[in-house]
Amino acid sequence: MKEIKKYDIHLVKLGNKSHSYEFELDNNFFGLFEQELILGGNLKADVVLHKSELLLQFDFHITGTVRLICDRSLEEFEHPLEVQQTLLARFGPEDLELDENVLQIVPETQYINIAQHLYDYIGLAIPMKKLHPRFVEEDQELEDDPQAEGLLIYSTGSEEDEEENGDEDGDGPVDPRFAALKKLK
Repeated sequence: MKEIKKYDIHLVKLGNKSHSYEFELDNNFFGLFEQELILGGNLKADVVLHKSELLLQFDFHITGTVRLICDRSLEEFEHPLEVQQTLLARFGPEDLELDENVLQIVPETQYINIAQHLYDYIGLAIPMKKLHPRFVEEDQELEDDPQAEGLLIYSTGSEEDEEENGDEDGDGPVDPRFAALKKLK
């Protein structure tokens, strides 16, 4: 519990101006969350809080690397990240999350813990398809190769079957039920 308190930003004595904070996000940080997406990492988060009478604006800039598991080879690899996000907190009658980047807090709020927001922004920056860098280069080569465009990866039938399923004019495939009727002629 002590570890998560490192990410508290105390609001009570802050003046209405900009305030800067730095956070180191390492394996201990990712250990705070029950998750399997990120194995660990070494990131630096620069957070600038712009405080005014009615609004708090947090500007996040997160850079570094995270350790992930490759979807193809199941090997660990380091993935570089750079994240820019903004979180707004306005004052209102009750604590609510109005949007993914907009909070409503009561004016008496003593502090805001930004650990979950940091983790969420990092998680959103991770690509859906997590590939080891050597596979990314191979995939890029295939995308750039004009001859690779027409490659057949998998087929269930032979070429002869495809020719039988074509119509007499060669315009395209015919429903197999009609092909069977043509054999009756």
